[in-house]
Amino acid sequence: MPIQAILCGHLGVSPAAQTFSVCAAFVLNQARTIHLMSTKSGKSTAAKDEKKFVCRNRRALHEFEILQELECGIALMGSEVKSIRAGKITIDEAFGRVEDGEVWLLNADIAEYPQASYLNHERKRPRKLLMKKREILKFAEAAKQKGLTLIPLSVQFDRGFVKVTLAVGKGRQLHDKREKLKKDSANREMREAVRKRRY
Repeated sequence: MPIQAILCGHLGVSPAAQTFSVCAAFVLNQARTIHLMSTKSGKSTAAKDEKKFVCRNRRALHEFEILQELECGIALMGSEVKSIRAGKITIDEAFGRVEDGEVWLLNADIAEYPQASYLNHERKRPRKLLMKKREILKFAEAAKQKGLTLIPLSVQFDRGFVKVTLAVGKGRQLHDKREKLKKDSANREMREAVRKRRY
């Protein structure tokens, strides 16, 4: 007689019942393992999907009235990507320009990457922005025709890729700038008053 049958006889449990119990425990253990793996995978995926802003053009928000925004890709060298990942980029003086049906980012300052040696890049070289033809026609070309300005608002990593938020802006007049400063100051005072009231 098999040892399993002898043990089951002593315990008062049939072999079929014991087999079912073992199978159920195995299934529950596998389900728990799959759940843990999917939870870890979900966390890593969520981390990859998060946007990480590297720099913002705060000056543009003061100098221009923002009419429209568009996030687009940008053609970069490997050393440029590494410098941007380290936060070594400024776009305060940068602007966009349409040339021969393509959009370029000019005057963006990306610091050289020390480890790149002779394969390094020029800090302020023109960089092509990656946009679809319909986006170029509707967004960039339209801005050019109306005498508006293309300005970068921010540079960020999105799913591991460097992205630029480009805006169509209308230059503010001096009195517009003063009005904006007044509004910003009033908003700060209101937020401060609300914060003090809460505490």
